[in-house]
Amino acid sequence: MYILSMTLMWGIIAATVIHVVMENGQPAKTMGWALVIFFLPVVGIVLYFFFGINHRRERLVSQRSLDQLTKRSMLNFVEQQDLHVPESHKQLVDLFVNQNMSLPFKDNAVDIMTDGYAFFPELLKDIGQARHHIHIDMYIMEEDALGRLVADALIDKAREGVRVRIIYDDVGCWRVSHRFFERMREEGIEIYAFLPVRFPTFTSKVNYRNHRKLVIIDGSVGYIGGMNIALRYVKTAWRDTMLRLTGPIVYGLQRAFLVDWYFVDRTLITDRIYYPPFTAQQKSLTSHLSPLTSNNCLAQIVTSGPTTPYPEIMQGYVRAITAARRYIYIETPYFLPNEPVLFALKTAIVAGVDVRLLCPRHSDARATEWASRSYLRELHETGARVLLYEPGFLHSKLMVIDDALTTCGSTNVDFRSFENNFEANIFIYDEGTALRLKKVFLDDQSLSTPLDQVPSWLRPKFLPRLWESLTRLLSPLL
Repeated sequence: MYILSMTLMWGIIAATVIHVVMENGQPAKTMGWALVIFFLPVVGIVLYFFFGINHRRERLVSQRSLDQLTKRSMLNFVEQQDLHVPESHKQLVDLFVNQNMSLPFKDNAVDIMTDGYAFFPELLKDIGQARHHIHIDMYIMEEDALGRLVADALIDKAREGVRVRIIYDDVGCWRVSHRFFERMREEGIEIYAFLPVRFPTFTSKVNYRNHRKLVIIDGSVGYIGGMNIALRYVKTAWRDTMLRLTGPIVYGLQRAFLVDWYFVDRTLITDRIYYPPFTAQQKSLTSHLSPLTSNNCLAQIVTSGPTTPYPEIMQGYVRAITAARRYIYIETPYFLPNEPVLFALKTAIVAGVDVRLLCPRHSDARATEWASRSYLRELHETGARVLLYEPGFLHSKLMVIDDALTTCGSTNVDFRSFENNFEANIFIYDEGTALRLKKVFLDDQSLSTPLDQVPSWLRPKFLPRLWESLTRLLSPLL
């Protein structure tokens, strides 16, 4: 019996190691998983099953369905007149079009919100003005006072006949009671969990979460950024960035949502009413914060996920960083970069580009904070200006380059966002918007402490440094 058990165990170990090798992943990563499985067979196999299997070659949505879901936004893209793509950004724009069918749209208005006090009243106001549909794609929708307030506003609109659709992430909302979502369903709201973790069907995809934060109202107003629907964004010292969008770029947001909706509901929604024409009158009505006029504020909505052929947003970061000439300003709550992004940043620094990285002094995840310290120190030693935000938790995810390009969304500068999560960012090619977000960064910088003024981070003692190194090994899982 003992011999049979050992033979079976070694057979499972061998089969798992063979599976790891045949994934044809990065050699270091492949070797790491093989060693973990060999020396810690039970734990290693379980971890690999949950976190290690590569699903990038899978297609959650067929190409035919993607073409159908892209058709309306493509028609609106073709109808644009005098579209001008700056030569300096043409390769980046083409990259996103070729990889992701992320079409560029002009004549947009962008309103910047840097805390929950600015975001949630505006969101509730737009929800109250909805006439046809409300689409929400949210990583977390908490069952707290604010979550219930938003739910009540959505229920009111559903009773008025507005079509409300919600996607929430199953793992992100693990602590939220089913009753919270069921109450909305009973009132006619269509609501689905993204990749629910059920044994055994989706257990191997527990590591792949929908981290997007998107809202689209009547196809005319949209939101994208780093804020979930939760009271902590208002109640605590929480610094975040959310963008309110009006103009044709909302077509890109709508397409991103409807692709996710097709995945959870298997319903192809392609009606023209979800892509309303942006007439001059409609533009002035839908952008009461920043009146929209004909301009060349060019933007693309870019999504990425673990089941697309390439990590599109990571590719965009690398391309934008290597193309920078004067400065790169980045805000991120977690700095656990993979090798391509870290190498691109170091290359820019050595080439004389002013690279500044702003992270929170105190994170909401202690293991992530410890793991990020060695990366921050490494970038500082290369010549970057590393800054630690002091007033509270910095959850903002943005990058500004050369007064010309900016990106903001749900993507952190870490392994999880670049390789494992379903993310969404807006890339904006407009000097005015870049200067406004540059000011946001500089305002945050004024409330931060340079890394070289924090000795415990810059020159840690042996045991803290050892712990940093150990947690760094777990970077792909944090």
